[in-house]
Amino acid sequence: MESPPRCRTGVDQVVGLARSDTAAAALTAVGAEAHRGSLDDPASLHEGAAAADGVIHLAFNHDFSDYVASGRLDLRAVEALGAALEGTGKPLVVTSGTLMLTMMAPGRLGTEEIAPDPGSGAPRIASESAAMAQAARGVRASVVRLSPTVHGEGDKGFVPSLIDLARETGVSAFVGDGSNRWPAVHRLDAAHLFRLAVEAAPAGSILHGAAEEGVPLRDIAELIGRRLKLPTVGITTEDASRHFGFLAAAVPLDNPTSSVLTQKLLGWRPVHPALVPDLDAGHYFTD
Repeated sequence: MESPPRCRTGVDQVVGLARSDTAAAALTAVGAEAHRGSLDDPASLHEGAAAADGVIHLAFNHDFSDYVASGRLDLRAVEALGAALEGTGKPLVVTSGTLMLTMMAPGRLGTEEIAPDPGSGAPRIASESAAMAQAARGVRASVVRLSPTVHGEGDKGFVPSLIDLARETGVSAFVGDGSNRWPAVHRLDAAHLFRLAVEAAPAGSILHGAAEEGVPLRDIAELIGRRLKLPTVGITTEDASRHFGFLAAAVPLDNPTSSVLTQKLLGWRPVHPALVPDLDAGHYFTD
């Protein structure tokens, strides 16, 4: 959902992109306005962004069966939003993911100083490059790279998928020795970061939504196994595709990520529970 804050009489009014009546009703229920449109309708994105004082682009089609097509769709959305704001100095905050750092700087601690390759056509990396290009065209564009685990009540991401998979297969699994790490951030801390970005991030900023640099996948798998009373097992790389399906490419990745520069730049201080305590609180395991 793209949520452009629109200032009226000193009060921020959030307008959310909605592609259905259900989505529009959900926005209205929480006090936001609905702007009808969708990612595959660039004109609707341009219209909404042009009427806004700033834009936060959070939407992404997580169709892992054709991730390249999803990346192209995201790139077109970033270009449409940026074109609407060109020359205005208004903020555009684009969402990316820290997992991209495993391609951009493999084997290194991921920092905000690792910039996207302008020539890359890889999904999300190309969108980062497009956002950085907008920073040179009079848009206060920034990128927030989110951790693969944005956790908390209502999470519909990777961790719930791992829990569902454990229930289906009867085991909670990791790949190899499970020492590879995923950064993590609580969804409320991530929301605070987006607010700070739209309010104050300088043009061309790359920001990291990572409260924890890296949680070993084995720790996540063991907690899931304990909560579900299932065995925790390590599986081989060769067997990962069969066991994990669409998650197979992500589960073995080692993605340690720092947010030191983000915290220094914007004064962002994550305060909500870390991943393991949040998982252990039990709400992830309520049917």
